[in-house]
Amino acid sequence: MRKIEPTLEHAFYALALALAVGLRFLHLGTLPLSDFEAAWALQALRVTQGYHPVLGPNPAYVHLTAVLFYIFGASDFLARFWPALAGCVLVLVPWFLRSRFGRIPALVLAFGLALDPGLVAMSHLAGEPMLAITCLTLAGLLWLDGKRPAAGLFAGLALLSGTSIWFGLLGLLLTWAIPALFGKRLPAAVEEKTETQDADQVPAPTPLEQDPRLRWEDVRLAFAWGLGTLLVVGSLFLLSPMGLSAFVMSFVESLRGWWTLTGVPLWRPLLALPAYEILPVGFGIAGAVRGILKRDSDSLRLGTWALVALVLALIYPAKQTSDLTWVLLPLWMLAAIELGHHFDFEGRNLWEVAGVGTLVVALLVFGWLDLAGVTNMDLTTEPARMRLYLVLAVLLLVALSLLLVGAGWSVNIARLGGVWGGVLALTAFTLAMSTGAAGLREPLTVELWPPEPHTGRVDVLLEVANQISDLNSGYAGQLPLTILGVDSPALDWLFRDWTVSKVTSLAPDAKPEMVISTVDQLSLAADYRGEALPLSEVADWDHATTPNWLDWFVYRQMPILRQEVILWVRSDLTLDSQGVPTP
Repeated sequence: MRKIEPTLEHAFYALALALAVGLRFLHLGTLPLSDFEAAWALQALRVTQGYHPVLGPNPAYVHLTAVLFYIFGASDFLARFWPALAGCVLVLVPWFLRSRFGRIPALVLAFGLALDPGLVAMSHLAGEPMLAITCLTLAGLLWLDGKRPAAGLFAGLALLSGTSIWFGLLGLLLTWAIPALFGKRLPAAVEEKTETQDADQVPAPTPLEQDPRLRWEDVRLAFAWGLGTLLVVGSLFLLSPMGLSAFVMSFVESLRGWWTLTGVPLWRPLLALPAYEILPVGFGIAGAVRGILKRDSDSLRLGTWALVALVLALIYPAKQTSDLTWVLLPLWMLAAIELGHHFDFEGRNLWEVAGVGTLVVALLVFGWLDLAGVTNMDLTTEPARMRLYLVLAVLLLVALSLLLVGAGWSVNIARLGGVWGGVLALTAFTLAMSTGAAGLREPLTVELWPPEPHTGRVDVLLEVANQISDLNSGYAGQLPLTILGVDSPALDWLFRDWTVSKVTSLAPDAKPEMVISTVDQLSLAADYRGEALPLSEVADWDHATTPNWLDWFVYRQMPILRQEVILWVRSDLTLDSQGVPTP
Protein backbone atom coordinates (compact mmCIF):
# COMPACT_ATOMS: atom_id res chain seq x y z
CA MET A 1 0.00 0.00 0.00
CA ARG A 2 1.47 3.33 -1.09
CA LYS A 3 2.13 5.75 1.74
CA ILE A 4 0.52 9.17 1.27
CA GLU A 5 2.88 12.03 2.01
CA PRO A 6 1.12 15.23 3.18
CA THR A 7 1.70 18.12 0.79
CA LEU A 8 0.77 21.79 0.62
CA GLU A 9 -2.11 20.81 -1.64
CA HIS A 10 -3.51 18.56 1.09
CA ALA A 11 -3.19 21.45 3.55
CA PHE A 12 -5.24 23.73 1.28
CA TYR A 13 -7.97 21.10 0.91
CA ALA A 14 -7.99 20.72 4.70
CA LEU A 15 -8.39 24.49 5.04
CA ALA A 16 -11.29 24.52 2.57
CA LEU A 17 -12.91 21.65 4.48
CA ALA A 18 -12.39 23.48 7.80
CA LEU A 19 -14.11 26.58 6.39
CA ALA A 20 -16.99 24.43 5.14
CA VAL A 21 -17.38 22.68 8.50
CA GLY A 22 -17.31 25.99 10.37
CA LEU A 23 -19.96 27.63 8.20
CA ARG A 24 -22.20 24.56 8.20
CA PHE A 25 -21.93 23.16 11.72
CA LEU A 26 -21.42 26.30 13.81
CA HIS A 27 -24.76 27.14 15.48
CA LEU A 28 -26.40 24.45 13.36
CA GLY A 29 -29.05 23.71 15.99
CA THR A 30 -29.50 27.26 17.31
CA LEU A 31 -32.39 28.37 15.10
CA PRO A 32 -35.66 26.46 15.56
CA LEU A 33 -36.90 24.29 12.71
CA SER A 34 -39.29 25.88 10.23
CA ASP A 35 -42.53 24.20 9.19
CA PHE A 36 -40.78 22.79 6.11
CA GLU A 37 -37.93 21.31 8.15
CA ALA A 38 -40.10 20.13 11.04
CA ALA A 39 -42.36 18.15 8.68
CA TRP A 40 -39.34 16.03 7.65
CA ALA A 41 -37.90 15.76 11.16
CA LEU A 42 -41.26 14.60 12.57
CA GLN A 43 -41.37 11.76 10.03
CA ALA A 44 -37.95 10.59 11.19
CA LEU A 45 -39.07 10.86 14.81
CA ARG A 46 -42.21 8.78 14.16
CA VAL A 47 -40.06 6.06 12.59
CA THR A 48 -37.88 5.84 15.72
CA GLN A 49 -41.02 5.64 17.88
CA GLY A 50 -42.07 2.45 16.10
CA TYR A 51 -44.84 3.94 14.00
CA HIS A 52 -45.12 3.40 10.28
CA PRO A 53 -45.98 6.90 9.03
CA VAL A 54 -46.64 7.77 5.44
CA LEU A 55 -43.28 9.18 4.38
CA GLY A 56 -42.67 12.12 2.13
CA PRO A 57 -40.65 11.70 -1.07
CA ASN A 58 -37.24 11.84 0.66
CA PRO A 59 -36.72 8.46 2.38
CA ALA A 60 -32.91 8.84 2.47
CA TYR A 61 -33.11 11.89 4.73
CA VAL A 62 -35.93 10.46 6.88
CA HIS A 63 -34.29 7.08 7.50
CA LEU A 64 -30.74 8.34 8.00
CA THR A 65 -32.01 10.98 10.42
CA ALA A 66 -34.12 8.36 12.20
CA VAL A 67 -30.94 6.39 12.89
CA LEU A 68 -29.39 9.46 14.55
CA PHE A 69 -32.55 10.14 16.56
CA TYR A 70 -32.64 6.54 17.76
CA ILE A 71 -29.01 6.62 18.94
CA PHE A 72 -28.64 10.16 20.28
CA GLY A 73 -32.18 11.48 20.72
CA ALA A 74 -34.07 14.01 18.62
CA SER A 75 -32.69 17.54 18.38
CA ASP A 76 -32.58 20.46 15.96
CA PHE A 77 -28.85 19.88 15.42
CA LEU A 78 -29.30 16.24 14.41
CA ALA A 79 -32.30 17.12 12.22
CA ARG A 80 -29.92 19.22 10.09
CA PHE A 81 -26.88 16.95 10.46
CA TRP A 82 -27.02 15.03 7.16
CA PRO A 83 -27.54 18.09 4.90
CA ALA A 84 -24.67 19.85 6.68
CA LEU A 85 -22.42 16.80 6.29
CA ALA A 86 -23.37 16.51 2.62
CA GLY A 87 -22.44 20.16 2.13
CA CYS A 88 -19.01 19.51 3.67
CA VAL A 89 -18.42 16.40 1.55
CA LEU A 90 -19.25 18.39 -1.60
CA VAL A 91 -16.15 20.52 -0.90
CA LEU A 92 -13.96 17.45 -1.45
CA VAL A 93 -15.47 16.73 -4.88
CA PRO A 94 -12.86 18.90 -6.71
CA TRP A 95 -10.18 16.39 -5.65
CA PHE A 96 -11.56 14.03 -8.31
CA LEU A 97 -11.39 16.80 -10.94
CA ARG A 98 -7.70 17.59 -10.65
CA SER A 99 -6.83 15.44 -13.66
CA ARG A 100 -9.51 17.19 -15.69
CA PHE A 101 -9.15 20.83 -14.63
CA GLY A 102 -5.72 20.93 -12.97
CA ARG A 103 -4.64 21.32 -9.36
CA ILE A 104 -5.13 25.08 -9.05
CA PRO A 105 -8.63 25.31 -10.60
CA ALA A 106 -9.69 22.32 -8.47
CA LEU A 107 -8.47 24.10 -5.33
CA VAL A 108 -10.27 27.29 -6.35
CA LEU A 109 -13.42 25.21 -6.84
CA ALA A 110 -13.04 23.66 -3.37
CA PHE A 111 -12.88 27.07 -1.68
CA GLY A 112 -15.76 28.34 -3.81
CA LEU A 113 -18.01 25.43 -2.80
CA ALA A 114 -16.99 25.91 0.84
CA LEU A 115 -17.94 29.61 0.93
CA ASP A 116 -20.92 29.74 -1.43
CA PRO A 117 -23.94 31.36 0.31
CA GLY A 118 -26.54 29.26 -1.49
CA LEU A 119 -24.83 25.97 -0.68
CA VAL A 120 -24.31 27.09 2.94
CA ALA A 121 -28.01 27.97 3.23
CA MET A 122 -29.09 24.62 1.79
CA SER A 123 -26.70 22.81 4.15
CA HIS A 124 -28.67 24.35 7.04
CA LEU A 125 -32.01 23.15 5.66
CA ALA A 126 -33.38 19.87 6.99
CA GLY A 127 -34.60 17.88 3.99
CA GLU A 128 -33.62 18.31 0.36
CA PRO A 129 -31.76 19.21 -1.88
CA MET A 130 -28.23 19.02 -0.43
CA LEU A 131 -28.18 15.22 -0.16
CA ALA A 132 -29.33 14.84 -3.76
CA ILE A 133 -26.66 17.18 -5.18
CA THR A 134 -23.76 15.65 -3.26
CA CYS A 135 -24.76 12.03 -3.82
CA LEU A 136 -25.39 12.47 -7.55
CA THR A 137 -22.09 14.33 -8.02
CA LEU A 138 -20.17 11.67 -6.13
CA ALA A 139 -21.88 8.90 -8.10
CA GLY A 140 -20.82 10.41 -11.42
CA LEU A 141 -17.23 11.14 -10.40
CA LEU A 142 -16.72 7.77 -8.74
CA TRP A 143 -18.00 6.06 -11.89
CA LEU A 144 -15.48 7.97 -14.00
CA ASP A 145 -12.80 7.08 -11.47
CA GLY A 146 -13.54 3.38 -11.95
CA LYS A 147 -15.06 2.79 -8.49
CA ARG A 148 -18.24 1.03 -9.60
CA PRO A 149 -19.54 -0.21 -6.20
CA ALA A 150 -19.17 3.23 -4.59
CA ALA A 151 -20.77 4.86 -7.63
CA GLY A 152 -23.75 2.52 -7.37
CA LEU A 153 -24.10 3.16 -3.63
CA PHE A 154 -24.20 6.94 -4.04
CA ALA A 155 -26.50 6.65 -7.05
CA GLY A 156 -28.92 4.68 -4.90
CA LEU A 157 -28.73 7.33 -2.15
CA ALA A 158 -29.28 10.07 -4.73
CA LEU A 159 -32.45 8.39 -6.03
CA LEU A 160 -33.74 8.26 -2.46
CA SER A 161 -33.03 11.95 -1.84
CA GLY A 162 -36.31 13.52 -2.84
CA THR A 163 -37.82 15.30 -5.82
CA SER A 164 -34.74 17.47 -6.32
CA ILE A 165 -32.81 14.54 -7.79
CA TRP A 166 -35.22 14.27 -10.73
CA PHE A 167 -34.88 17.99 -11.33
CA GLY A 168 -31.10 17.63 -11.44
CA LEU A 169 -31.19 14.54 -13.65
CA LEU A 170 -33.47 16.32 -16.12
CA GLY A 171 -30.95 19.15 -16.38
CA LEU A 172 -28.10 16.72 -17.02
CA LEU A 173 -30.14 14.78 -19.58
CA LEU A 174 -30.98 17.95 -21.51
CA THR A 175 -27.34 19.05 -21.33
CA TRP A 176 -26.31 15.76 -22.92
CA ALA A 177 -29.12 15.83 -25.49
CA ILE A 178 -28.84 19.42 -26.74
CA PRO A 179 -25.77 18.84 -28.96
CA ALA A 180 -27.46 15.75 -30.45
CA LEU A 181 -30.69 17.67 -31.09
CA PHE A 182 -28.81 20.31 -33.04
CA GLY A 183 -26.84 17.69 -34.92
CA LYS A 184 -23.50 18.83 -33.55
CA ARG A 185 -20.97 17.30 -31.25
CA LEU A 186 -19.07 19.37 -28.78
CA PRO A 187 -15.51 19.96 -29.95
CA ALA A 188 -12.70 18.01 -28.46
CA ALA A 189 -10.76 19.74 -25.74
CA VAL A 190 -8.29 22.16 -27.28
CA GLU A 191 -4.65 21.40 -26.99
CA GLU A 192 -3.71 25.00 -26.25
CA LYS A 193 -3.25 25.51 -22.52
CA THR A 194 -1.43 28.06 -20.45
CA GLU A 195 1.93 27.21 -18.99
CA THR A 196 0.39 27.34 -15.52
CA GLN A 197 -2.20 24.71 -16.42
CA ASP A 198 0.38 22.40 -18.01
CA ALA A 199 2.59 22.48 -14.94
CA ASP A 200 -0.43 22.15 -12.75
CA GLN A 201 -2.01 19.14 -14.50
CA VAL A 202 -2.31 15.84 -12.65
CA PRO A 203 -1.91 12.54 -14.53
CA ALA A 204 -5.30 10.95 -15.02
CA PRO A 205 -5.88 7.78 -13.03
CA THR A 206 -5.82 4.51 -14.93
CA PRO A 207 -9.62 3.95 -15.16
CA LEU A 208 -10.06 7.19 -17.10
CA GLU A 209 -7.60 5.99 -19.72
CA GLN A 210 -9.57 2.84 -20.50
CA ASP A 211 -12.15 2.34 -23.21
CA PRO A 212 -14.94 4.80 -22.38
CA ARG A 213 -17.65 2.45 -23.69
CA LEU A 214 -19.96 0.95 -21.13
CA ARG A 215 -19.13 -2.60 -20.14
CA TRP A 216 -21.87 -4.90 -18.94
CA GLU A 217 -19.80 -6.09 -15.98
CA ASP A 218 -19.36 -2.53 -14.71
CA VAL A 219 -23.03 -1.66 -15.19
CA ARG A 220 -24.13 -4.86 -13.45
CA LEU A 221 -21.84 -4.25 -10.47
CA ALA A 222 -22.95 -0.63 -10.04
CA PHE A 223 -26.60 -1.62 -10.51
CA ALA A 224 -26.34 -4.31 -7.84
CA TRP A 225 -24.90 -1.86 -5.32
CA GLY A 226 -27.47 0.77 -6.26
CA LEU A 227 -30.36 -1.67 -5.93
CA GLY A 228 -29.01 -2.89 -2.59
CA THR A 229 -28.82 0.70 -1.34
CA LEU A 230 -32.39 1.35 -2.49
CA LEU A 231 -33.64 -1.67 -0.59
CA VAL A 232 -31.57 -1.21 2.59
CA VAL A 233 -31.79 2.54 3.04
CA GLY A 234 -35.20 2.85 1.37
CA SER A 235 -36.75 0.39 3.82
CA LEU A 236 -34.35 0.97 6.76
CA PHE A 237 -33.47 -2.74 6.91
CA LEU A 238 -37.18 -3.55 6.34
CA LEU A 239 -38.13 -1.67 9.52
CA SER A 240 -39.83 1.10 7.52
CA PRO A 241 -40.99 -0.36 4.20
CA MET A 242 -43.04 2.76 3.44
CA GLY A 243 -39.80 4.35 2.28
CA LEU A 244 -39.84 2.26 -0.90
CA SER A 245 -43.20 3.71 -1.95
CA ALA A 246 -41.90 7.18 -0.99
CA PHE A 247 -39.06 6.66 -3.48
CA VAL A 248 -41.59 6.10 -6.25
CA MET A 249 -43.64 9.07 -5.07
CA SER A 250 -40.61 11.36 -5.41
CA PHE A 251 -40.76 10.88 -9.19
CA VAL A 252 -44.54 11.39 -9.20
CA GLU A 253 -44.22 14.58 -7.12
CA SER A 254 -41.54 15.88 -9.44
CA LEU A 255 -43.85 15.39 -12.44
CA ARG A 256 -46.75 16.95 -10.55
CA GLY A 257 -44.65 20.04 -10.02
CA TRP A 258 -44.92 20.83 -13.73
CA TRP A 259 -48.60 21.73 -13.34
CA THR A 260 -48.68 22.81 -9.69
CA LEU A 261 -47.95 26.41 -8.72
CA THR A 262 -46.23 27.09 -5.39
CA GLY A 263 -46.69 30.86 -5.33
CA VAL A 264 -42.96 31.60 -5.51
CA PRO A 265 -42.60 34.56 -7.91
CA LEU A 266 -40.15 34.52 -10.79
CA TRP A 267 -38.16 37.46 -9.40
CA ARG A 268 -37.02 35.52 -6.33
CA PRO A 269 -34.66 33.02 -8.01
CA LEU A 270 -33.65 35.72 -10.50
CA LEU A 271 -32.71 38.07 -7.65
CA ALA A 272 -30.81 35.39 -5.74
CA LEU A 273 -28.00 35.16 -8.30
CA PRO A 274 -26.90 38.84 -8.33
CA ALA A 275 -27.68 39.24 -4.63
CA TYR A 276 -25.53 36.30 -3.48
CA GLU A 277 -23.51 34.88 -6.36
CA ILE A 278 -21.71 37.83 -7.98
CA LEU A 279 -18.35 36.04 -7.85
CA PRO A 280 -19.29 32.75 -9.58
CA VAL A 281 -21.69 34.49 -11.98
CA GLY A 282 -19.12 37.06 -13.11
CA PHE A 283 -16.20 34.70 -13.60
CA GLY A 284 -18.47 31.87 -14.73
CA ILE A 285 -19.76 33.99 -17.60
CA ALA A 286 -16.19 34.98 -18.45
CA GLY A 287 -15.22 31.30 -18.43
CA ALA A 288 -18.14 30.40 -20.69
CA VAL A 289 -17.18 33.14 -23.17
CA ARG A 290 -13.57 31.93 -23.15
CA GLY A 291 -14.81 28.37 -23.74
CA ILE A 292 -16.86 29.49 -26.76
CA LEU A 293 -13.94 31.40 -28.25
CA LYS A 294 -11.44 28.59 -27.61
CA ARG A 295 -14.01 25.85 -28.38
CA ASP A 296 -13.11 24.10 -25.15
CA SER A 297 -15.37 21.09 -24.60
CA ASP A 298 -15.35 21.23 -20.79
CA SER A 299 -16.34 24.89 -20.66
CA LEU A 300 -19.02 24.42 -23.33
CA ARG A 301 -20.58 21.50 -21.47
CA LEU A 302 -20.51 23.34 -18.15
CA GLY A 303 -21.95 26.49 -19.72
CA THR A 304 -24.75 24.47 -21.31
CA TRP A 305 -25.43 22.72 -18.00
CA ALA A 306 -25.60 26.01 -16.08
CA LEU A 307 -27.90 27.60 -18.67
CA VAL A 308 -30.22 24.58 -18.83
CA ALA A 309 -30.42 24.35 -15.04
CA LEU A 310 -31.19 28.09 -14.80
CA VAL A 311 -33.96 27.91 -17.41
CA LEU A 312 -35.51 24.89 -15.66
CA ALA A 313 -35.36 26.66 -12.29
CA LEU A 314 -37.19 29.66 -13.77
CA ILE A 315 -39.90 27.89 -15.80
CA TYR A 316 -40.68 25.12 -13.28
CA PRO A 317 -44.17 25.96 -11.94
CA ALA A 318 -43.40 24.47 -8.50
CA LYS A 319 -40.19 26.48 -8.33
CA GLN A 320 -38.25 27.23 -5.17
CA THR A 321 -35.12 29.34 -4.82
CA SER A 322 -33.35 26.15 -3.70
CA ASP A 323 -33.63 24.84 -7.30
CA LEU A 324 -30.81 27.25 -8.16
CA THR A 325 -28.36 25.02 -6.31
CA TRP A 326 -28.16 22.91 -9.47
CA VAL A 327 -26.92 26.05 -11.28
CA LEU A 328 -24.23 26.80 -8.70
CA LEU A 329 -22.12 23.70 -9.30
CA PRO A 330 -21.42 24.26 -13.04
CA LEU A 331 -21.11 28.01 -12.43
CA TRP A 332 -18.37 27.48 -9.84
CA MET A 333 -16.61 25.00 -12.14
CA LEU A 334 -16.59 27.57 -14.92
CA ALA A 335 -15.37 30.28 -12.54
CA ALA A 336 -12.60 28.00 -11.22
CA ILE A 337 -11.41 27.16 -14.75
CA GLU A 338 -11.43 30.85 -15.64
CA LEU A 339 -9.49 31.87 -12.52
CA GLY A 340 -6.99 29.12 -13.31
CA HIS A 341 -5.93 31.21 -16.32
CA HIS A 342 -4.93 34.09 -14.04
CA PHE A 343 -2.24 32.38 -11.97
CA ASP A 344 0.49 33.25 -14.48
CA PHE A 345 2.54 35.31 -12.00
CA GLU A 346 5.89 34.00 -13.20
CA GLY A 347 7.96 36.79 -14.68
CA ARG A 348 5.58 39.49 -13.38
CA ASN A 349 6.42 42.12 -10.79
CA LEU A 350 4.29 40.99 -7.85
CA TRP A 351 4.55 44.40 -6.16
CA GLU A 352 3.03 46.02 -9.21
CA VAL A 353 0.24 43.45 -9.29
CA ALA A 354 -0.37 43.97 -5.56
CA GLY A 355 -0.50 47.74 -6.05
CA VAL A 356 -3.14 47.53 -8.76
CA GLY A 357 -5.09 44.95 -6.77
CA THR A 358 -5.00 47.14 -3.65
CA LEU A 359 -6.33 50.09 -5.65
CA VAL A 360 -9.22 47.98 -6.97
CA VAL A 361 -10.08 46.67 -3.49
CA ALA A 362 -9.92 50.16 -1.96
CA LEU A 363 -12.22 51.62 -4.60
CA LEU A 364 -14.75 48.78 -4.33
CA VAL A 365 -14.80 48.99 -0.52
CA PHE A 366 -15.29 52.75 -0.74
CA GLY A 367 -18.17 52.24 -3.17
CA TRP A 368 -19.81 49.67 -0.87
CA LEU A 369 -19.51 51.93 2.18
CA ASP A 370 -20.98 54.79 0.18
CA LEU A 371 -23.92 52.55 -0.82
CA ALA A 372 -24.39 51.49 2.81
CA GLY A 373 -24.53 55.16 3.82
CA VAL A 374 -27.40 55.78 1.41
CA THR A 375 -29.62 53.37 3.38
CA ASN A 376 -29.87 55.98 6.16
CA MET A 377 -30.92 58.78 3.80
CA ASP A 378 -34.11 59.85 2.07
CA LEU A 379 -33.68 58.67 -1.51
CA THR A 380 -35.76 61.55 -2.83
CA THR A 381 -33.22 64.12 -1.66
CA GLU A 382 -30.40 65.48 -3.77
CA PRO A 383 -27.59 64.28 -1.42
CA ALA A 384 -28.88 60.72 -1.64
CA ARG A 385 -28.96 60.82 -5.43
CA MET A 386 -25.44 62.21 -5.49
CA ARG A 387 -24.26 59.32 -3.29
CA LEU A 388 -25.84 56.83 -5.70
CA TYR A 389 -24.16 58.53 -8.64
CA LEU A 390 -20.91 58.25 -6.71
CA VAL A 391 -21.29 54.45 -6.59
CA LEU A 392 -21.52 54.37 -10.39
CA ALA A 393 -18.57 56.75 -10.60
CA VAL A 394 -16.48 54.38 -8.47
CA LEU A 395 -17.18 51.49 -10.85
CA LEU A 396 -16.26 53.64 -13.82
CA LEU A 397 -13.10 54.74 -12.02
CA VAL A 398 -12.08 51.11 -11.49
CA ALA A 399 -12.52 50.38 -15.21
CA LEU A 400 -10.70 53.58 -16.21
CA SER A 401 -7.80 52.87 -13.85
CA LEU A 402 -7.31 49.40 -15.30
CA LEU A 403 -7.44 50.78 -18.84
CA LEU A 404 -4.79 53.37 -18.01
CA VAL A 405 -2.55 50.79 -16.34
CA GLY A 406 -2.93 48.48 -19.32
CA ALA A 407 -2.26 51.22 -21.88
CA GLY A 408 0.62 52.93 -20.15
CA TRP A 409 2.16 50.20 -18.03
CA SER A 410 1.36 46.56 -18.73
CA VAL A 411 -1.73 44.75 -19.93
CA ASN A 412 -0.85 41.69 -17.85
CA ILE A 413 -0.33 43.76 -14.70
CA ALA A 414 -3.70 45.44 -15.24
CA ARG A 415 -5.36 42.07 -15.87
CA LEU A 416 -3.87 40.31 -12.85
CA GLY A 417 -4.36 43.25 -10.51
CA GLY A 418 -7.94 43.77 -11.65
CA VAL A 419 -8.86 40.10 -11.45
CA TRP A 420 -7.39 39.43 -8.03
CA GLY A 421 -8.45 42.74 -6.57
CA GLY A 422 -11.99 41.93 -7.66
CA VAL A 423 -11.69 38.36 -6.35
CA LEU A 424 -10.59 39.60 -2.90
CA ALA A 425 -13.44 42.11 -2.66
CA LEU A 426 -16.05 39.66 -3.92
CA THR A 427 -14.75 36.90 -1.64
CA ALA A 428 -15.34 39.20 1.33
CA PHE A 429 -18.87 39.87 0.00
CA THR A 430 -19.48 36.13 -0.49
CA LEU A 431 -18.27 35.31 3.02
CA ALA A 432 -20.54 38.00 4.49
CA MET A 433 -23.53 36.57 2.61
CA SER A 434 -22.62 33.06 3.79
CA THR A 435 -22.56 34.07 7.45
CA GLY A 436 -26.04 35.52 7.02
CA ALA A 437 -27.29 32.40 5.24
CA ALA A 438 -25.83 30.29 8.07
CA GLY A 439 -27.66 32.34 10.73
CA LEU A 440 -24.39 33.54 12.27
CA ARG A 441 -25.14 37.28 12.06
CA GLU A 442 -27.03 39.38 14.58
CA PRO A 443 -29.66 40.53 14.05
CA LEU A 444 -30.84 37.59 11.97
CA THR A 445 -31.06 38.37 8.29
CA VAL A 446 -33.87 37.86 5.77
CA GLU A 447 -32.69 35.31 3.19
CA LEU A 448 -34.12 34.14 -0.12
CA TRP A 449 -32.90 30.53 -0.05
CA PRO A 450 -34.98 28.75 2.64
CA PRO A 451 -38.71 28.32 1.94
CA GLU A 452 -41.10 30.60 3.78
CA PRO A 453 -42.53 30.96 6.37
CA HIS A 454 -39.64 31.10 8.82
CA THR A 455 -40.14 30.15 12.44
CA GLY A 456 -40.46 32.97 14.97
CA ARG A 457 -39.43 33.04 18.63
CA VAL A 458 -40.96 29.69 19.50
CA ASP A 459 -38.02 29.04 21.82
CA VAL A 460 -39.55 31.63 24.17
CA LEU A 461 -42.88 29.80 23.91
CA LEU A 462 -41.26 26.54 24.98
CA GLU A 463 -39.31 28.22 27.78
CA VAL A 464 -42.44 29.76 29.30
CA ALA A 465 -44.35 26.48 29.05
CA ASN A 466 -41.46 24.62 30.71
CA GLN A 467 -41.37 27.14 33.56
CA ILE A 468 -45.10 26.69 34.22
CA SER A 469 -44.74 22.91 34.13
CA ASP A 470 -41.71 22.96 36.44
CA LEU A 471 -43.52 25.24 38.92
CA ASN A 472 -46.56 22.97 39.17
CA SER A 473 -45.18 19.46 38.68
CA GLY A 474 -41.51 19.78 39.51
CA TYR A 475 -40.46 18.79 35.97
CA ALA A 476 -40.41 20.48 32.58
CA GLY A 477 -42.76 19.11 29.95
CA GLN A 478 -45.05 17.25 32.36
CA LEU A 479 -48.28 19.23 32.19
CA PRO A 480 -50.72 18.32 29.40
CA LEU A 481 -50.88 20.83 26.56
CA THR A 482 -53.81 21.53 24.25
CA ILE A 483 -53.27 23.02 20.78
CA LEU A 484 -56.47 24.67 19.61
CA GLY A 485 -56.91 25.14 15.87
CA VAL A 486 -53.21 25.62 15.04
CA ASP A 487 -51.72 23.41 12.34
CA SER A 488 -47.97 23.90 12.51
CA PRO A 489 -45.32 21.17 12.13
CA ALA A 490 -42.84 23.52 13.81
CA LEU A 491 -45.10 23.69 16.87
CA ASP A 492 -45.58 19.91 16.89
CA TRP A 493 -41.80 19.44 16.73
CA LEU A 494 -41.21 21.99 19.48
CA PHE A 495 -43.48 20.11 21.92
CA ARG A 496 -42.52 16.63 20.71
CA ASP A 497 -41.71 15.49 24.28
CA TRP A 498 -44.97 16.77 25.75
CA THR A 499 -48.38 15.15 26.06
CA VAL A 500 -50.21 17.17 23.42
CA SER A 501 -53.87 17.14 22.41
CA LYS A 502 -54.73 18.79 19.09
CA VAL A 503 -58.37 19.91 18.87
CA THR A 504 -60.47 22.21 16.72
CA SER A 505 -62.77 23.31 19.55
CA LEU A 506 -63.15 23.06 23.33
CA ALA A 507 -66.27 22.40 25.38
CA PRO A 508 -67.38 25.36 27.55
CA ASP A 509 -66.82 23.34 30.75
CA ALA A 510 -63.28 22.25 29.74
CA LYS A 511 -60.40 23.30 32.00
CA PRO A 512 -57.14 22.39 30.22
CA GLU A 513 -53.96 23.43 32.00
CA MET A 514 -52.34 25.16 29.02
CA VAL A 515 -53.72 26.06 25.61
CA ILE A 516 -52.01 27.36 22.49
CA SER A 517 -54.38 29.07 20.07
CA THR A 518 -54.72 31.95 17.65
CA VAL A 519 -57.91 33.33 19.24
CA ASP A 520 -57.49 36.31 21.55
CA GLN A 521 -60.11 35.17 24.09
CA LEU A 522 -61.07 31.83 25.67
CA SER A 523 -64.66 31.23 26.81
CA LEU A 524 -64.11 28.40 29.27
CA ALA A 525 -65.18 27.54 32.79
CA ALA A 526 -61.84 28.64 34.31
CA ASP A 527 -59.90 31.89 34.10
CA TYR A 528 -56.80 32.04 31.86
CA ARG A 529 -53.93 34.38 31.30
CA GLY A 530 -52.38 34.65 27.85
CA GLU A 531 -49.24 35.92 26.18
CA ALA A 532 -48.88 36.45 22.42
CA LEU A 533 -45.69 35.23 20.79
CA PRO A 534 -44.67 35.06 17.08
CA LEU A 535 -45.00 31.57 15.63
CA SER A 536 -43.89 32.29 12.06
CA GLU A 537 -42.49 35.18 10.06
CA VAL A 538 -42.69 36.15 6.40
CA ALA A 539 -40.86 39.03 4.76
CA ASP A 540 -43.26 41.68 3.45
CA TRP A 541 -41.93 41.53 -0.10
CA ASP A 542 -45.16 42.74 -1.70
CA HIS A 543 -45.15 46.12 0.05
CA ALA A 544 -41.40 46.71 0.02
CA THR A 545 -40.35 50.19 -1.10
CA THR A 546 -37.14 51.20 -2.85
CA PRO A 547 -35.45 52.08 0.48
CA ASN A 548 -36.54 48.67 1.83
CA TRP A 549 -34.93 46.90 -1.13
CA LEU A 550 -31.72 48.90 -0.76
CA ASP A 551 -31.64 48.09 2.96
CA TRP A 552 -32.15 44.43 2.14
CA PHE A 553 -29.38 44.33 -0.44
CA VAL A 554 -26.86 45.88 1.95
CA TYR A 555 -27.95 44.54 5.34
CA ARG A 556 -30.46 41.78 4.43
CA GLN A 557 -33.18 43.48 6.48
CA MET A 558 -36.81 43.72 5.39
CA PRO A 559 -40.16 44.51 7.12
CA ILE A 560 -41.62 41.32 8.60
CA LEU A 561 -45.18 40.00 8.79
CA ARG A 562 -45.70 37.80 11.84
CA GLN A 563 -48.28 35.17 12.66
CA GLU A 564 -48.80 35.09 16.41
CA VAL A 565 -50.14 32.42 18.72
CA ILE A 566 -51.23 32.88 22.31
CA LEU A 567 -50.06 30.67 25.14
CA TRP A 568 -52.94 30.49 27.65
CA VAL A 569 -52.20 29.30 31.18
CA ARG A 570 -54.93 28.54 33.69
CA SER A 571 -54.80 31.24 36.34
CA ASP A 572 -54.40 28.84 39.29
CA LEU A 573 -51.13 27.60 37.75
CA THR A 574 -49.39 30.99 37.59
CA LEU A 575 -46.82 32.27 40.07
CA ASP A 576 -48.89 34.87 41.91
CA SER A 577 -51.82 32.48 42.44
CA GLN A 578 -49.47 30.24 44.46
CA GLY A 579 -48.09 32.97 46.68
CA VAL A 580 -44.87 33.31 44.67
CA PRO A 581 -43.93 36.91 43.76
CA THR A 582 -44.04 37.57 40.03
CA PRO A 583 -40.55 38.56 38.79
